[in-house]
This record gives sequence, structure tokens and C-alpha cells, in this order.
Amino acid sequence: MSPEYVRVFAHSNALLVSHVRNVLAAADIPVELRNMTLGGGAGELPLGECEPEVWVAPHNRKRAEDLIHQAMTGGDEVPDWTCPRCGEALAGVFDTCWRCGAARELNSQG
Repeated sequence: MSPEYVRVFAHSNALLVSHVRNVLAAADIPVELRNMTLGGGAGELPLGECEPEVWVAPHNRKRAEDLIHQAMTGGDEVPDWTCPRCGEALAGVFDTCWRCGAARELNSQG
């Protein structure tokens, strides 16, 4: 355990904490999980000290907090786009045109 790390996230739901850890790890931010097994001690130990936590190095704090915020709020929505082949208007969640099957161009914004 690295004492110079800072806590960027804590929650009573260990699955949510693990998800945050995965988001940060996917962004190549080294992560430490703490208190993952202390949930059974709630009642005997103060509740705030039993929550699973995500910790990162101080220089990664801002980036980690931004990524966590995006993960918790749904992040930036992908903009709607227009198919370059047939002109069909499509929602941003689609990567392929439902009408003609053309793939979305990476720089296609609408």
C-alpha cells in the first residue's frame, strides 16, 4: 500500500468501486483498492472506514476525478450523424446505418 496515494472514490457498493477501478486502469492510471473486505466489520468499525475505496497517485488525481465523473454521469454523448452514403439521419449510438449498412466515418459529426 502506498501512503502517498490519495483517495478519489469511495462507495459502499464494491461492484461500483471495482467498476471505477477498471475505468481508471483502462486509462493507464495505476490504482489501489482499499477496504474491499471490511464491509463485514460495519457496526464494529466506523462506517466511513469500512467503505471500499479507490486511490491514485496525487499527480493522477485530476484526470482520475474527471474520468470518474464521466463514468458516473454517462460521459459525453456521442453526437447524431448523417450517413455519408444514403443521407439517413442516425442517432449517435449507432455505428452503422440501419438503412444501407454503411459504417459511420470516424470524423462524421452530422
